[in-house]
Amino acid sequence: MTGIQKRLFDIQDEGYRSGSIKLNPSVDPENIIGVRIPALRALAKELKGTEEADKFIKELPHRYLEEYQLHAFIIGSIRDFDKGVYEVERLLPYLSSWSQTDSLRINAFDRYPERLLPYIYEWLKSAHAYTVRYGVLCLMNYFLDDRFDEKYLAEVSGVKSEEYYVNMMIAWYYATALAKQYDSAVMYIEDKKLGRWVHNKTIQKAVESYRITDDQKAYLKTLRIK
Repeated sequence: MTGIQKRLFDIQDEGYRSGSIKLNPSVDPENIIGVRIPALRALAKELKGTEEADKFIKELPHRYLEEYQLHAFIIGSIRDFDKGVYEVERLLPYLSSWSQTDSLRINAFDRYPERLLPYIYEWLKSAHAYTVRYGVLCLMNYFLDDRFDEKYLAEVSGVKSEEYYVNMMIAWYYATALAKQYDSAVMYIEDKKLGRWVHNKTIQKAVESYRITDDQKAYLKTLRIK
């Protein structure tokens, strides 16, 4: 057992592990330790800038789900854009869970999101499901507010996948778009531009959102595909 793995087992929460196993069915239960996110973030903060952390992020693949989450939190503090892209693209091919993917948020991307677009477009075309999920996640995080452009809705609608966690991310993206850019996003529902499952899941998530008005929810319900 590596030093990092030992430290992760030292902060293991068996009760939390049971829930994590259920929430991450794409990961072998033997590869889930059971560590809460605040504890992982605290460990990442403790390791930041150390030789141990530098060695850890260079050694891929990891075994445990929490090692990937810890890796994501460690590189999350990177402020140099090019280094951030380099580390993300090293890590993405190894991810096998939504929780690993969704843990990945880089400080440099928050600072320079416009520089991220060429990489997002490449990630959306990947054959690796969780790389695609990450591309959609970045469009949702960075390009649904002041930087919004209708062309991004079209980019996401062009993603076709049989992968559950890709389609769930697409539905989450459009539900968020309905909350933030309703007039543009609702056309994708009205014109049935999404697959049936994504279409209905988008409506479900939008109807559950407190950011969607009651009138909008009532209208969206009429657009469900049977």
